[in-house]
Amino acid sequence: MLLETRHVRAVLRSAAVKTDRNDARGMAQMVRMGWFRPVHAKTIPAQEVRALLVARKQLQARLNDLERCLRGILRGFGLKLGEVAKGRFEARGRELVAGQRTLEGLAGPMLRARTALRAEYSALHREVLRTVRTDTDCQRMMTVPGVGAIVAMTFKAAVDDPNRFKHSRDVGAHFGLTPRRYQSGEVDRSGHISKSGDGDVRTALFEAAHVMLLRVQRFSALRAWALRVAKARGLKRAKVALARKLAVVLHRLWVDGTEFRWSREAAASA
Repeated sequence: MLLETRHVRAVLRSAAVKTDRNDARGMAQMVRMGWFRPVHAKTIPAQEVRALLVARKQLQARLNDLERCLRGILRGFGLKLGEVAKGRFEARGRELVAGQRTLEGLAGPMLRARTALRAEYSALHREVLRTVRTDTDCQRMMTVPGVGAIVAMTFKAAVDDPNRFKHSRDVGAHFGLTPRRYQSGEVDRSGHISKSGDGDVRTALFEAAHVMLLRVQRFSALRAWALRVAKARGLKRAKVALARKLAVVLHRLWVDGTEFRWSREAAASA
């Protein structure tokens, strides 16, 4: 049995002295009294997809770190790479350091390491795309504007089983996209979003919301709603609200086996 870590921490916080023995006794008491919420154990396929996404993300982060580091080193000598395509990064770097022995000896190993990292990152990215092409659920999710292969796969791997949620509206709260609420006496205050749950899913949904609001030009009822929120409450809050809506929409498409409907009329006639 898996226990919700936040509940365990809240219960064990009352212990006078924190020791392994007291922690074990407290968890045993939780199970005996039923003071716990069981946590879903993800299936092996979901864990494998999650591992693939994490590996891809780590290589991407190291690749970006290496490029920024090289840019910073060269800038100290008055050499700026500027805006350059990924495919021309190495050639541009070698062009700048040509004729400078120290910089050539420094930049050469970094550029070769970047080339190796880029090749391995591309291989993992292609594997992600190959997996998505054979997944009908991800394909349906990608009919939503702003939702690409990475967003769809990240969401599916995190949810794993859509039947875990009785209502689609619960998915947004599960990933920390609903406001915290503080109540004490006559005080009832809503704050920032809780940021509980999987941070990668929350980031992916926020990025999808950003794309839908600022890059997708085609009209949809969902985008029109988000634009009204942006006009009334600001762009940042609109993106968070839209990310929460996207979590609901993606879950509903998954459960119903349907595709995204751009207009309210199409949704009503379905």
